[in-house]
Amino acid sequence: MRRPRIVIVGAGFAGFHAARTLSRLARGRAEIVVINPTDHLLYVPLLPEVAGGLLDPRRVTVPLAAALPGVRLLLGEAEHIDVDGRRVRYMDPEGVRGETGYDRLVLAVGSVNKLLPIPGAAEHAHGFRGVPEALYLRDHVIRQIELADAADDPAERAARCTFVVVGAGYTGTEVAAHGVLLTDALTRDRPGLDRRPRWLLLDVARRVLPELDERMSRTAERVLRRRGVDVRTGTSIEEAASDGVRLTDGRFVPTRSIIWCVGVRPDPLVDGLGLETARGRLIVEEDLTVPGHPEIYACGDAAAVPDATGPPGAVTPMTAQHAVRQGDRAARNIAASYGQGVRRPYRHRDLGFVVDLGGAQAAANPLRIPLSGVPAKVVTRGYHLLSLPGNRTRIAADWLLNAVLGRQAVQLGLVRSPLVPLDTDAPELPLIHH
Repeated sequence: MRRPRIVIVGAGFAGFHAARTLSRLARGRAEIVVINPTDHLLYVPLLPEVAGGLLDPRRVTVPLAAALPGVRLLLGEAEHIDVDGRRVRYMDPEGVRGETGYDRLVLAVGSVNKLLPIPGAAEHAHGFRGVPEALYLRDHVIRQIELADAADDPAERAARCTFVVVGAGYTGTEVAAHGVLLTDALTRDRPGLDRRPRWLLLDVARRVLPELDERMSRTAERVLRRRGVDVRTGTSIEEAASDGVRLTDGRFVPTRSIIWCVGVRPDPLVDGLGLETARGRLIVEEDLTVPGHPEIYACGDAAAVPDATGPPGAVTPMTAQHAVRQGDRAARNIAASYGQGVRRPYRHRDLGFVVDLGGAQAAANPLRIPLSGVPAKVVTRGYHLLSLPGNRTRIAADWLLNAVLGRQAVQLGLVRSPLVPLDTDAPELPLIHH
């Protein structure tokens, strides 16, 4: 008899961990197929260190072929899912279309940049979602400092030395924290540059890291302000242009660098499925199945998973911590549907959060114990090493070398601006490619 085929769309945290668990539980009993536009899992939490010139981009990518034995990879972007016919249509990186059927489907398509109707933002801001964006941002920051050093016009120098980060959540806070350390290192090597680079961190919320405990927020803001970051809460941009941004308070800030970290929204593929959604996320049962389609499971950012620890009607937030555990639970429930194990609802209590602030600084609350400074840094790096499915030794070695030798800050010119549009609905480009 034909083995059942389990298709997993997406190899982010949720899809990767679903595939890895199924590789252990169902290898030989079922055909496991992953459809993903790249051949790797991207460990997104360490992207700010790639942008800061601390880590090689290969360190934050885990090859799917090596990490998922017995799993077949279809390299491509899912374009359409025929829910009734149980077919997935995809397009590979060279534009060739393909199609595959499924007996069980795991939708783990993740999220894309959240765009807001701000004039000029899509044209002049750059997101921070993958390796291309991280490499582009690193080169761009270095280039602005080099051009500022060569400029004779004080106004041009000031604009090129000004960096505006929009959004003070996880990503924006870490990008600003690592970015200011990078530019400080660059200016130390350029004594002719008579100004310290200026970083602005903006958010409409009343504090940075608004989704986290206030003590972590205060720690992060204190570190940022001590480094000279201009943190402006209750403020965002109302217009972006090639020569600067106009803030919601009416002020105009000359800059050549607008970094968009406002947040994410579910992948647009979800909208075309004809299934019930809530704020763009697929509605699922507690066991992660889609109502009316017990053969379809959804997890990660694309799924509105009921939060058993929250008030009635609450859904789990779009975090890597939930995505990892939802992927594993979806895989175990699929195995249970074939008679192996017991189907269970998704249950999870957060064990705490970590925020890397660069240098020796971090904020963390493991088991709800607030930490800052070096103890938080140790917890943060330990958490990342434990969470990484690969490259642990290489990353630990890079961290040690950076502590002893410092960072290498040169432009590589791998990614041009047109290749990293803020609108990330399009498939992620291959690496020479966040």
